[in-house]
Amino acid sequence: MLGQPSGGESSPRDDAIRLLARREYSRHELVERLVAKGHEDEAITDCIDALAEQGLQSDTRFAESFLRSRILRGQGPLKIRLDLERRGLDRELIRHAFDEAAQRGEGDWFALARDALARRFSGPGDTPRERARRERFLAGRGFDFDQVRHALETAWTSDA
Repeated sequence: MLGQPSGGESSPRDDAIRLLARREYSRHELVERLVAKGHEDEAITDCIDALAEQGLQSDTRFAESFLRSRILRGQGPLKIRLDLERRGLDRELIRHAFDEAAQRGEGDWFALARDALARRFSGPGDTPRERARRERFLAGRGFDFDQVRHALETAWTSDA
């Protein structure tokens, strides 16, 4: 096959392109995947630098795509931020992605919490235990205290 070293092994670039063809990856994720495939550290660094220069890998684009997909899943900002940090993105880049989403009108966290709660539960719950279950559901999704409180107050009202 063209572009592959002799012996049938693929190059870091070949493997990286195959991964990026499926979805966006952060630089950190791509390094982890290529290391797991047994590529040398220097070759990986050179490869990813070249891919970034060519616009084929972008942490900014990854952050925006990841944020958008998690919003569509009904996840809150705390969980999304933590997941982005785990994928090797710095806080400034994460903040920028959240700011860009807000400018596009994405990420109304209060409405998202309310909608997620209303989809999951048919009502606010009759007992403290049931209400606590709803709170845990939203907290586990990554919503903060104010967003959880708002959702519990408005999820089943007709004017929400």
